[in-house]
Amino acid sequence: MSTPDELLEEMEAELAAADYGLGGANHAWRGASEIDRRHFIFASLVAAAASTLGGASALRAQGTAGRAQAQQPQLPPFPLGNGEAPALQFQPYPGGTGAVLERLARERGRAAFDRAEFSVPKWSGTVPSAPEDLAFLPAHRLSALLRARKVTSVQLTELYLERLTRLNGTLNCAVTIMAEQARAEARRADAEIAAGKWRGPLHGLPYGVKDLFSTQGVPTTWGAADFKDRVIDEDAEIVVRLREAGAVLIAKLSTGLFAQNDWWFGGRTNNPWNLSQGSSGSSAGPASATAGGCVAFAIGTETSGSIVSPSIRCGVSALRPTFGRVSRHGGMVLAWSQDRVGPICRTVEDCAMVFNVLHGVDEKDPSTVTTPFQFDRALRVGAIRLGVDPNAPKELVAALRDLGMQPKEIGARPTVPGMAGGGPGVEYAAAFDSYVQRKAKEVGLDLTALPERPATPPGAPPPTPAPNAPPANPMAPADWNPRFVNGRLTRGFDFIQAQRRRYVLISRWGEFMRDLDMFVGAPSADVGANAQTGHPCVVFPYKFDVPPVQQFGQRAQVDTTQKAPPLAPQPICATIVGALYQDDRILGVAHQLQLKSGIHLKRPAL
Repeated sequence: MSTPDELLEEMEAELAAADYGLGGANHAWRGASEIDRRHFIFASLVAAAASTLGGASALRAQGTAGRAQAQQPQLPPFPLGNGEAPALQFQPYPGGTGAVLERLARERGRAAFDRAEFSVPKWSGTVPSAPEDLAFLPAHRLSALLRARKVTSVQLTELYLERLTRLNGTLNCAVTIMAEQARAEARRADAEIAAGKWRGPLHGLPYGVKDLFSTQGVPTTWGAADFKDRVIDEDAEIVVRLREAGAVLIAKLSTGLFAQNDWWFGGRTNNPWNLSQGSSGSSAGPASATAGGCVAFAIGTETSGSIVSPSIRCGVSALRPTFGRVSRHGGMVLAWSQDRVGPICRTVEDCAMVFNVLHGVDEKDPSTVTTPFQFDRALRVGAIRLGVDPNAPKELVAALRDLGMQPKEIGARPTVPGMAGGGPGVEYAAAFDSYVQRKAKEVGLDLTALPERPATPPGAPPPTPAPNAPPANPMAPADWNPRFVNGRLTRGFDFIQAQRRRYVLISRWGEFMRDLDMFVGAPSADVGANAQTGHPCVVFPYKFDVPPVQQFGQRAQVDTTQKAPPLAPQPICATIVGALYQDDRILGVAHQLQLKSGIHLKRPAL
């Protein structure tokens, strides 16, 4: 039998001697050497391999050279920070972002691309005297009080700092409370308002930001013990925009370790409505702090459910915007092609007010675009093409009909087989490559010998706790995670194929939404597929009840031998998924539904 080298040489010679071509009625293969078709194909493949490798002699030389090269000192890897985006950018619109911008310009006019002024109705009536009543006012009503100079930014800042400091031991929602910086910003806001320099409806409002965003002089931990003292000495773009709008940053709010669930190095962040239950993740702190009346509003992020899930769990309003509408610059990257930034607030109107400041192009984030955003409190909803899932809440569908909408039933959302793990997993690994390499050395893992794993995978469930013991932090022993390693196992070929499948998914969603402006999902929400397609989603409470056990975000207990905690009544949330760049419309519909229910005015007993 021929050796591999000899076979390569034989096939190269035989193919070179064959004068092949197509001819005859049956298009049979013919050639001077009269080799048959199957043998020809085999010879072609082998010869192609030989060509790729530079021929058999080159292959032999390569083996020798490869061994010699392996003995040479390896150059250190080129340093890439977590925020260094790849050259290719994700586009959620099947025809490309440019095409959708042109379409929106035709439909809405080019003037619609200018940032709209957000007008807050003037305050009327008495000012709440009880601190708690003031703390739980919607942000847009607090804005009216500040504009009318009925309260000061300093008063609100001290109110929220007191609540945050007092309740953080219970909620575990804040990593760093920025008291002195917040007081200085509040004093500056009051001085400007008194001088008639009104920056807009966020002026003087205290807020918190998920601790994935960098802030000058303040630790940015990403929920990881390794980084609990790490300062990234720059301000994220959203922090800059909010400061320019006059908002007062009072706290870095908790996130699960590297944007995973509600466990961080300080323990679990809790749901204010049920303290035996985590707030879900990974925007755990923003949802918990907002629901607990510790901030006027908060900023979260989502890769695949991290705004939607905690907002549902904690019964607050939120917007996961269309991909590319808000800059991620200065934020921790998990997946460049999926990460989104959005507001978490007490009301839908608050979400619109905050988003009006956040959205728009940022040259430091090449995925960003500017598209029209015109929130309309009195949106004419009768002409909106609305779909409803057969399992959508009946009470909600009835409320939609009461508004004059004519919902039509929709079927299953489009899917494409074989997409799991091939896309975002690679992005996770690439985003955390330098960190993973360092941690791998610490635990003795050879990344060149994958798929080997540590004996105890990080994130594995802890041992069964003793009776009456506090819940154990499943992420404590794991300040790195195998999912950042797993992406390193994916071949480049498979990654490209996953992205091709993703394009098919985007196209199918384009067809699915062709006759829809938005749809109402089932209680489990639709965050899987449309997280990958870039569609916007609004979360809002619509009734007050005991949440169903299987409600989205009700994740399984770490210790499955223990009974699930008792569930108390709380705001129950619905979701509306919109067509691409229709963020203002889904907010307008959700706003009208929210006004009918009044559920957003309820608050937990803390």
